[in-house]
Amino acid sequence: MDTDTGAVSILRFAAVDDCGVVVNPMVVEGQVIGSLVQGLGQSLFEELEYNQEGLLLTTNLSGYELPASVDVPAVTLARLETPAPSNPLAAKGSGEPGCIGAPPAVVNAVLDALSHLGVEHLEMPLRPHRIWGALQKAFREGNSDLSDTGEPGEVYS
Repeated sequence: MDTDTGAVSILRFAAVDDCGVVVNPMVVEGQVIGSLVQGLGQSLFEELEYNQEGLLLTTNLSGYELPASVDVPAVTLARLETPAPSNPLAAKGSGEPGCIGAPPAVVNAVLDALSHLGVEHLEMPLRPHRIWGALQKAFREGNSDLSDTGEPGEVYS
């Protein structure tokens, strides 16, 4: 977390999923990682923006920010295999958990990293301007002092 710019860097990501009986481990791994990246995109980048008249501004991918490979850290995966009783293969979905669990995990990590600076709430996506604005508000309200962050401009959770 760079408190000078509001930029967030994900240093590591770990996930444990129960996908039931795994038929093809490589496909499951790809689904889980893809789902995590989708969740990172939701929490840090993706946003539909409108102008004051209510017209959509992000009408194509040039204005709709998505995570790139440099935004995704190495992912540590672990897997449980509890057979699903609802189908003959005993398999469960593997492409959904990451996009459900990653956004609150990322937001909570950022809030934890900024809590000692007086930041208590942030709206997704956690774009740098939102974080920087929340930090400035905390400073104006006297809730924070950058002198207690350790390294200038960086905090970690």
